[in-house]
Amino acid sequence: MNNSLFPVILAGGKGERFWPLSRKDRPKQFLSLDGSSRSLLQATADRLLPLADGWDSLWVITSSQIAGGVRQQLPELPSPNLLIEVEGRDTAAAVAWTSLEIKKRYGEDAIIGFFPADHWIADQKAFTDTLKAATQLATSTKAIVTLGIKPAFPSTGYGYIEQGEKIGSFNELPAYHVNRFTEKPNRELAETFLSTGRFSWNSGMFVFRAGVVLEELYTHAPEIIKPLEQYGPDIYPELPKKSIDYALMEKTNLAYVLPVDFGWDDLGDWNAIERLLKKEETPNVELATHIGLDTQGAIVYASNPDDVIVTIGLEDVVIVRDRNVTLIVNKERTQEIKQVLKILQDDPRFTNLL
Repeated sequence: MNNSLFPVILAGGKGERFWPLSRKDRPKQFLSLDGSSRSLLQATADRLLPLADGWDSLWVITSSQIAGGVRQQLPELPSPNLLIEVEGRDTAAAVAWTSLEIKKRYGEDAIIGFFPADHWIADQKAFTDTLKAATQLATSTKAIVTLGIKPAFPSTGYGYIEQGEKIGSFNELPAYHVNRFTEKPNRELAETFLSTGRFSWNSGMFVFRAGVVLEELYTHAPEIIKPLEQYGPDIYPELPKKSIDYALMEKTNLAYVLPVDFGWDDLGDWNAIERLLKKEETPNVELATHIGLDTQGAIVYASNPDDVIVTIGLEDVVIVRDRNVTLIVNKERTQEIKQVLKILQDDPRFTNLL
């Protein structure tokens, strides 16, 4: 049985909550948000390559709109390892198609891992050790392994995984059968979850054998896997739009979780910048030339270093200046950026802002 890992980067997202920096021609995964020179996509590839047998074992699945940008960002990626969706149908279809392709090339015992392109990981060694444990578990057991992040606070924006019976240790990390998945609970329920010590955040990272996940998809999501196998990716626009969590993980009895703590953030919106870069001694997070009078708790970003942002008497706001757009939003309302984009999409005057 092959013990090597075939990492797959899920790179089809839009990252709309990072607008106006993230746009159709420059989605979130092409950005560097932590002050480094590497984009999120490039950093994800850098993180996964040590776990694979070089570039030949690394895969990326993305949308047709940004496939050219992916090639520019990852020129070493072999062309056959870049799968291009003609239309995004969420993660269940992406997992199904990629798993079918890897099985064709490497057999049903190939170990596949799926990783979003827009995550931030603090501890590379701990991440590598975790993936080695997940690979061992997936190799030795008929398992769909998910990585559960140790909760830092009672988040209402993440899904949760409840661990059940411990099944053993892999690479010195304990593994548990999954009792249940819970989508984005309210604050009271999230606090209850944390008090039990049995729950972790759902990271959206999975590891399994190709044959195992395909068998489970046939059982729980035949409306996705059967058309793909019969007609190939041309059927994509007709597939149901479902997440892998909803289509499979919430239904399978083969879900296992490795609770881990390697420093993680899914970089969901502008507030993530503060979590990554805020220093105690400074009142604001500044990725711009910023002159602030009586301003605190602000996140200030300008893509043009010549632009100067001046604030007076502001608190807990996000200010972003990029090209022809300036965004000013209360930090508690950054999720509503998507609503603004819908307004812009419906008005032909603003198509150049998307």
